[in-house]
Amino acid sequence: MDTAQIRNKATRIDLFSLKSMQMRTFHMTWAAFFLAFFGWFGIAPLMAIVREDLDLSKAEVGNTIIASVAITIIARLVIGYLSDRYGPRRTYTGLLILGSLPVMGIGLAQSYETFLLFRLGIGVIGASFVITQYHTSVMFGPNVVGTANATTAGWGNLGGGVTQMVMPLVLTVVVAMGVGEALGWRVAMIVPGIALFLTGIAYYRVTRDAPDGDFRDLRASGVLPPSDESKGSFWSAARDHRVWALFLIYGACFGVELTINNVAALYFHDRFGMGVGLAGVVAGLFGLMNIFARTTGGFFGDRAGIRFGLRGRVLFLGGVLLMEGIALMFFSRMDALLLAIPAMLVFSVFVQMSEGATFSVVPFINRKALGTVAGIVGAGGNAGAVAAGFLFRMESLAFQDAFLYMGVAVVAASSLVLVVRFTPRVEALERRRLREVLAARAAPRLGEPEVVAEGSAGGK
Repeated sequence: MDTAQIRNKATRIDLFSLKSMQMRTFHMTWAAFFLAFFGWFGIAPLMAIVREDLDLSKAEVGNTIIASVAITIIARLVIGYLSDRYGPRRTYTGLLILGSLPVMGIGLAQSYETFLLFRLGIGVIGASFVITQYHTSVMFGPNVVGTANATTAGWGNLGGGVTQMVMPLVLTVVVAMGVGEALGWRVAMIVPGIALFLTGIAYYRVTRDAPDGDFRDLRASGVLPPSDESKGSFWSAARDHRVWALFLIYGACFGVELTINNVAALYFHDRFGMGVGLAGVVAGLFGLMNIFARTTGGFFGDRAGIRFGLRGRVLFLGGVLLMEGIALMFFSRMDALLLAIPAMLVFSVFVQMSEGATFSVVPFINRKALGTVAGIVGAGGNAGAVAAGFLFRMESLAFQDAFLYMGVAVVAASSLVLVVRFTPRVEALERRRLREVLAARAAPRLGEPEVVAEGSAGGK
């Protein structure tokens, strides 16, 4: 489905308005992704207790970390295709409601094997990221799409930081009610599960697939092509080497973030002797940088695109990814807590800027298969987390050395931007679209929202 044919995309982000479908969708997508992240990693800050309750070895803890992100690789590929075919509204609704079940059910685990299976099931909810990026990409014009994508994803990623702080507090409340810790962590996980279920219902009621309505209605009226066309576009995207380069690049930034979300609380607990609650607070600071850092990456990706074209977006991505790798290596060498925390925060900023910059490029790779491209690239983040997970399950490898090896890999991955290129024709076409959008924004029609009918510029 060619997203260039979707009309009336917003040309600005008006954060404090809910009047337009574009802004209602903007706020609904990041809120849904926030809660999905909360459910996805809700168990991570409680792992010190779970480890003792289920008598897990380091290798078994590592396997559960891998399981939580491995299944998401497949889920993101499937969800991207489903978004193209059936629309983001129905796809997100189904994912949230079904994903809430293993989140609530993990408390039933009584052994390593059953806990592993529930972690695997919960990982499916991580595919919500693809729909979040897809939905904002079809709602916003090329002058702000990178910023919109980065902000909704970044604010959603805040769930990974907030859960590190909140879930130990939820456990504390449960324990204060007379429930033991062994049962308390199980009861605590019901909270994010219920929130996900209710959000799935709200998503269906509040949003639509596109500014002018659902894909089903737009296809029936002839505004959009039939859904069968998405089959060929899937393979077109899957054969594009640039998509797979971005797959690896995203693995080097979002994969790193997922890994840190899973291991940071344990790292600070074991290395610096912190209690579960305090270690969760410190680990949560990493995710809290998403409140601005990922948006910053998307914003400067848009600025680079306006100034230097699509190549500018790609080169900016390479620069921030390189800085991420260097910062991660510095963090790995910090032996004092007072140095480790600020080093982690600097590293976090570059990780999340790299993520935002990546998805300022993704919407322009293949407009006819946006869902597939977003799904493949998004899956790369989980593939990177799976690869990194093997480092953290090795009994002979200290966590700080695993961080160092990850930093070296990120530096190497930054060179992959050299193969993400666009033809002169595509560069010219996107510049034309951008000029139309900027002209529409400079002279909005009286009494109407600032939107642009991108279809006038033709397909890719």
